Amino acid sequence: MDKLGVFLCSGCGIGDALDLGAVDKAARERGCKTTLTNPCLCAEEGLQAIRDAVASGSLNGILICACSERAKAQAFDGLKSNEIGLYRVSLREQVIWTHPAGHEDTQALAEDLVRMGLARLEKTKPFKLLEDSIADTVLVVGGGRAGLEAARTASALGHPVIVVEKGDRIGGRLAAQVSILPERPPYDQPQPNPMPGLIAAVEADANVTILTAASIAKITGQPGQFEVCVATASAEQTFRAGAIVQATGARPYDARKLAHLGYGASPDVVTSHELEAMLAAGKVERPSDHSTPNRIVFIQCAGSRDPQHLPYCSSECCSQTLRQVAEVRRIAPAVESAVVYKDMRTPGLLEHFYLGVQASSGVMMTRGEVAKVEANGKLSVHLSSSLLGDQAAIDTDLVVLAVGMVPNSADGVAIRALHDARTRAQTSESEAQRKESAELAEKLADHEGTEILNLEYRQGPDLPTLRYGFPDSHFICFPYETRRTGIYAAGTLRAPMDAVEAAEDGCGAALKAVQCVAAARRGEAVHPRAGERTVPDFALQRCTQCKRCTEECPFGTLNEDQKGTPQFYSLRCRRCGICLGSCPERIVSFPDYSVDMVATMIKAMKVPEDFEEKPRIVAMLCENDAYPALDAAAARRVQLNPWVRVIPVRCLGSFNIVWVAEALSRGIDGVILIGCKYGDDYQCHYMHGSELANTRLGNVGETLQRLALEPERVKVVELSHEEFHRISTVLDEYAAELEEMGPNPLKGF
Repeated sequence: MDKLGVFLCSGCGIGDALDLGAVDKAARERGCKTTLTNPCLCAEEGLQAIRDAVASGSLNGILICACSERAKAQAFDGLKSNEIGLYRVSLREQVIWTHPAGHEDTQALAEDLVRMGLARLEKTKPFKLLEDSIADTVLVVGGGRAGLEAARTASALGHPVIVVEKGDRIGGRLAAQVSILPERPPYDQPQPNPMPGLIAAVEADANVTILTAASIAKITGQPGQFEVCVATASAEQTFRAGAIVQATGARPYDARKLAHLGYGASPDVVTSHELEAMLAAGKVERPSDHSTPNRIVFIQCAGSRDPQHLPYCSSECCSQTLRQVAEVRRIAPAVESAVVYKDMRTPGLLEHFYLGVQASSGVMMTRGEVAKVEANGKLSVHLSSSLLGDQAAIDTDLVVLAVGMVPNSADGVAIRALHDARTRAQTSESEAQRKESAELAEKLADHEGTEILNLEYRQGPDLPTLRYGFPDSHFICFPYETRRTGIYAAGTLRAPMDAVEAAEDGCGAALKAVQCVAAARRGEAVHPRAGERTVPDFALQRCTQCKRCTEECPFGTLNEDQKGTPQFYSLRCRRCGICLGSCPERIVSFPDYSVDMVATMIKAMKVPEDFEEKPRIVAMLCENDAYPALDAAAARRVQLNPWVRVIPVRCLGSFNIVWVAEALSRGIDGVILIGCKYGDDYQCHYMHGSELANTRLGNVGETLQRLALEPERVKVVELSHEEFHRISTVLDEYAAELEEMGPNPLKGF
């Protein structure tokens, strides 16, 4: 963009702390065509002044020098269009709130940031709005409570819905229950099962089409344009869907693996689901002789919270056992019930239910570990570390195992490995590699047919899953979203939960699906860069088919042709820029974010000579955690190191190592990357962007040593949003490390 305007705000103390005349001069020296200073740019008068300047000067780039880009976004974003670029420089948070007023270093920082902002705008290009035909239909896979609530919600919002259920009828496992956990006050007893009414409402909805005894044969395309092929008993049918909700539920853990608890050794050891069938039939009996038991022992966490079986808590087992105890009391009041638990987990209002059942006559509850269940004529449950004693035993007529839940998801890791092995077996040039891959594919072939969505994605046919089998989504910020844009997980497929939570989950996922369709129609990205309209451009004539972009994209945005050339799906893209950071040939660029753009920003900085003893540090901060942390620290007037120049990046995964070479060759003393934490207890907003950056930079050290530079001049720091109090310390400690190393030996060249 060649006609740029700089608009300086003197409000919020900016005009008092800085010489805005000198800032204006620095902007004009950079080639700026128009400058304007206003006491309150975010007010209507200030915004109108910007509009007038744009109209009279035919500007195609606007640099707002005021507060952080995270502040007053609604006011300023309206100035941006596909033809007019806009960038914001934070003179308030990054300069005057965090540095002493009137100091020469504070002034130098402000002028540098304006130069860097103009450099960014110079490289910004106009972009075309996406204009595609978008389908309104929402596909719901799974007809349990979460799926039916999703269908009803999407339909109520005016969207056609197609429900695909593999069983002969909708309703799922919950439909077979005699009652459910209390959902209304006083929350002290089971309530009638609402599933018959929900099923009837969905079946009567003219906006909902239900396909039973059906499965997904294939899904191609992208959000707004998913081409879905469904196989039924009679034929295949195809349709286009805008978004997908997967609510395929969960199944009980295989009790045959719990031999130490007596399952299989005696017919009178049953699972909670087998007891549920008895309750639905209105009876409680011993399977061995069909007599009414005098006592039932309920064993909690049967296989759950156990590293040898299910390491996680299945969430609903405790409350479901309480409901079954209450139902047993209703059907057979003379039967005694004993509940052995590790911890009784009844959160929220279900505590009232726990207290109500606990107060019932004929009910005993004790904490303890079940060592074994003996089946010698009469059943005997042996306990250890229980409230009844270290070595206690309870004789009983019937044992009920509260088994946990296993998500009905595909084994994404195994399926992906199978598909990759088959591809290598067909395409490898080496006979030995083909044979090895064929043998591996044969070993993995037992996963054939476990696919659910059958996506035609380069990264596999189903949702990526975590180590416990639940779909990988951002569990902190975006609970329904998965790593496949436009496909949302709901209910017990997504996480262990009870029926009430599953109903809420279905509604939430449907709302996200509807939002996705609307965003696709506007050509916009979804979470976390919601509203972003630019998409990356791939200069494929320079592509070397290295496949790094297709492999590293967290969202399956890219497929490949037979030669390995990436095939871009714009509406799958989350605009994170990880492909930009992964490409060694630098063929990927956004209109307003590119390798060249950031490199130009680095070049725009003024780097003092060695004798001035004023080091310079480039700090790349991810926009989702580190940059908000900086703003939070600034709001508390935390003082920051004056040597640091901040460049916001979409994600640390978008960091290209070219920027390290550019910075250090310019004489900049160090580069620090600050971004999201990663791992089991936290997640990057783009799943593994910060982890990728750390991996990439691990390979830079050797190159720096060959250039006679210390590897420590480049550093990666994990920092979450709430750790804003650390950011000043992190920057000061890094500056001290660089000062001890001495100036960059390339300074001045």
